[in-house]
Amino acid sequence: MARDPENIQREIEKTRDALADSLDALADRANPKNLIEGGREQIAEKLADPKIKYTLIAVGALVGLVVIRSIFR
Repeated sequence: MARDPENIQREIEKTRDALADSLDALADRANPKNLIEGGREQIAEKLADPKIKYTLIAVGALVGLVVIRSIFR
């Protein structure tokens, strides 16, 4: 069963366009700037969690007290 050359050409062009879109999306996702920005957003979300936020504040205050105590000994 022979296929029409115009249909084959359209399929090739459609596949080529889909491949180009996929490659563009992969390049965008693998861009180091985008990876860094995504990491920053994740860290900001984690630090916005009250459990983590107040735990870090408490640890920082405790470390500060230990440093001040060791200076005045």
